[in-house]
Amino acid sequence: MHDALVNGRKVRILNIIDDYNREALTVQAEYSHSGNSVVRAIEQISDWRGKPTEIRCDNGPEFLSHVLVDYCNLNDIKLKYIQPGKPTQNAFIERFNRSYREDVLNAYLFESLYQLRELSMNWMIEYNQLHPHQSLNNMSPLKYLEKNQQL
Repeated sequence: MHDALVNGRKVRILNIIDDYNREALTVQAEYSHSGNSVVRAIEQISDWRGKPTEIRCDNGPEFLSHVLVDYCNLNDIKLKYIQPGKPTQNAFIERFNRSYREDVLNAYLFESLYQLRELSMNWMIEYNQLHPHQSLNNMSPLKYLEKNQQL
């Protein structure tokens, strides 16, 4: 995703969710993202959630980079690219991005990257703990994960 600070400086936001329970795993705001920053995000998530078996993504340059492709090949992670112009093939992240845009990016004017990161982190925590999803029996992502780990 992209937006801009009040001074006009562009920012990019990398959002990664778990398709299983719609949990936001990271919302990372930077001035730009590259294959390296995506790999760092995957490694950070893998440290506490385990390595993914596959990653669905669009065809942005950060996802097509040799750094990410090589990392995924070395770690037996399958990259599943959606077809260009077919965002519905990645509907869960598109829905998440819409919520994030409405609740955060469109709701505030950001003076700094720090402020954007802070509000994003607070929103992500609230989203994961409190945001009910019809497809999850009206449970939040974390409640759904907790309930299904007990089974």
